[in-house]
Amino acid sequence: MFLCLFSSRYLSSAESMEATDVLNPALNYGIVVDCGSSGSRVFVYYWPPHNGNPHTLLDVRQMRGHDRMPVVKKIKPGISTLANTPTQASDYLHPLLSFAAAHVPKTKHKETPLYILCTAGMRLLPESQQADILEDLVTDVPLEFDFLFSRSHAEVISGKQEGVYAWIGINFVLGRFEHADDEDATVEVTTGSQNQQPISRRRTVGIMDMGGASLQIAYEVPSAITFSSPQQEEASKSVLAEFNLGCDVEHTQHVYRVYVTTFLGFGGNMARQRYEDRQFKRFSSHFERFLTTQTGLSEDKPYLDPCLPVSLSETVFRDNHTLYLRGQGDWPQCQEAVRPFLGLHNGTMSPGGVYQAPINFSNSEFYGFSEFFYCTEDVLRLGGQYDSQKYSRAAMDYCATKWPILKQRLDNKLFSQQADISRLKYQCFKSAWMYEVLHSGFRFPTEYLSLKTAQLVYDKEVQWTLGAILFKTRFLPLRDLQQETLRQSHPSWLRSSFVYNHHLFSLCILVVVLAILLYILRLRRIHQREQRGLINVLTAEREVQRR
Repeated sequence: MFLCLFSSRYLSSAESMEATDVLNPALNYGIVVDCGSSGSRVFVYYWPPHNGNPHTLLDVRQMRGHDRMPVVKKIKPGISTLANTPTQASDYLHPLLSFAAAHVPKTKHKETPLYILCTAGMRLLPESQQADILEDLVTDVPLEFDFLFSRSHAEVISGKQEGVYAWIGINFVLGRFEHADDEDATVEVTTGSQNQQPISRRRTVGIMDMGGASLQIAYEVPSAITFSSPQQEEASKSVLAEFNLGCDVEHTQHVYRVYVTTFLGFGGNMARQRYEDRQFKRFSSHFERFLTTQTGLSEDKPYLDPCLPVSLSETVFRDNHTLYLRGQGDWPQCQEAVRPFLGLHNGTMSPGGVYQAPINFSNSEFYGFSEFFYCTEDVLRLGGQYDSQKYSRAAMDYCATKWPILKQRLDNKLFSQQADISRLKYQCFKSAWMYEVLHSGFRFPTEYLSLKTAQLVYDKEVQWTLGAILFKTRFLPLRDLQQETLRQSHPSWLRSSFVYNHHLFSLCILVVVLAILLYILRLRRIHQREQRGLINVLTAEREVQRR
C-alpha cells in the first residue's frame, strides 16, 4: 500500500493546526472510509468555498477536533472478514460513521459526501462476495445516516487507483498543482487533445514505496509516449492513468498522465523470503538424501551468506528442515546475489519485466518511503537527500562490521529509535535490495540527486484518502462557481428591476396627479359656468321686475 508524505505548506501553517471551526457555515465537509486488509479507518476533511479561479483546486484539509488532533478513527479487523456474513457490513462500519457524524455539523450532513473505498483485503475476495458486502452498505447506511451517499460512493478500488490517489495527495500537499512561479521547476506537458499546445506547469514529484510485501512506484509522464510495438502499447494500458483534476473538462491545465504499478513480492521482507527459499531449493536434494555433512546443513558447516553481517549465525526453517547460515558481510557479492530476484527480462527497465514508462531523469524529482527511508536512515543515518556513492560506502562498511560490534552499537543507542535486532540482521540484505531495485530495476542513474527518502515531515501525515477526496470532489468548484455567478447576477437583476419599477411607479403617480388636477380644473370650469348661468338668470329676473 502506498504510504504518505507530509508537507510544511499544507500542515505547518497555524490555521491548519488549529481545531476546525465547525461554527463557520461556509465550510464544506467530506468523509472517506479506508477499508484496508487489516482494518478500516475513517477520515474527515473540510474545505472553504472555492476561490472562483477555475484553474485551482479545492483547498481540502484534514479536520481537527477540539484537541487539535486529526479526526481519525480505526477499527479492526478488515471488512473482508465479513465475506461470509455480508449483512453485517453496515453494522461493522457503524462506529466509524457515528464518529464522523459526531464531528460534522448536523446541518451539513445532507450535503457532506461519504465515500467508502475498499483496498487490498477486499480485492482478494471473489466478486460475488465483494458485491454482497457493498450491497449491504448501499442499502443500510442511508437508513441511519444522512450523508450524501449513493451506490457509486462505495467501491473496491484497484491498486492502480490507490496509487493514483497517493500520487495526487502527495503532490497536493507539496503545492505542485498550484500555478508555477518564476523560480519553480517546470515541465512541458502534452495532452491527448488535438491541436492542443504544450502546457508549461509546475513539476510534480514521483513516489516510490517499498513495504514488507510489495513495491510501488508512481510518477507523471508529461510527454507523449512512443511505443516500440503494439504489444508494448497494450501492456501500457494497465499501468498508465490519464485524468483531469480540474473542475472543467474543457480546461487541460490539470490533465495528468501518471504511470503507477505495484510489484507483489518485491517488498523488503518478501524479497528476503524469496532469497532464502532459493537457498533451500539449492539444498533440497541434500535434505532428501540426509547428507548432513553438506555446507549449510549443519551448525558446524554453515552456508556463508554474503547478505548477513560478518559472524552473524542464523537459522532458517522450511518444511521441517533447517538451513544454517553464517554472515559473510560482502555487500558487492550481496548485490550480485539479489539482482536475479528482480526478474529482469530482455533488458526491460522494470522489475518483473513489467512495462515502465520513460523517466526524464534530468528534470524529475522523487520521494522514497518505507524501506527506502528505513534502509537509508535507521542504521546508516543517511535519510533525506539520496547520494548513491555515500550510501554504497556506508552499506559496505555496515555489512563488513562484525555482529557483536553492531549489537553493542544498538545497545549504546547509536542507531535510530526504530532500529531493532531484526533491522540489524537484515539491513545488509535490504540495503542491497533497495539499491538494486532503484538502479538495476528502475534504472535510476547512480549520479541521480533528486531523490529524497522520507517518513514524516513535522510529524504529520496525509494518507491516500486525501487524494481520493480531491479526485472525487473535483467538479464541486464548478458548482460553487455557478452559484457565485447566480449570486452576482441576481443583485444586478434586482437593481435593474427596482429602478424600472421605481420609474413606472413614479409615472403612475404623475398620471394620477395630472388626472386629479384635470378633474379639479374641470370641476372649477363647471362650477364657474353654473355660476355664470345663475347670474344671468337672476339678472333676467330683475329686468322683468323693473318693467
